[in-house]
Amino acid sequence: MIGLLLIYFIGKAFYELAFDYNKSKWGFAILGVISYYVGTFLGGVVLGIIGVLTNSDFPQNQPRLLLSIMAVPFGLLACWGFYKILVSVWNRKEILKTDDTLDGGLIE
Repeated sequence: MIGLLLIYFIGKAFYELAFDYNKSKWGFAILGVISYYVGTFLGGVVLGIIGVLTNSDFPQNQPRLLLSIMAVPFGLLACWGFYKILVSVWNRKEILKTDDTLDGGLIE
């Protein structure tokens, strides 16, 4: 149930961001949720690699719930990073749109 709330708020944040920049609202809401799942998947892979490199049986002997909880910060970090990238790219494009000419209206 908590996972559904987390997905809802991630989707809502990306939906509102896309709305502010006149982009595809539902498309970016879905991309935001996908970025979360990609981050949790990569977090699980990182935990597995750490277990192999340390020659430990840590990931294999833990309950799935614990591993899922440990992967959540990776997903949130990926989601936050994707959000910040979108904001910076869209802000840059807005600045370029507002100042089309090099002279900025000095020559009339």
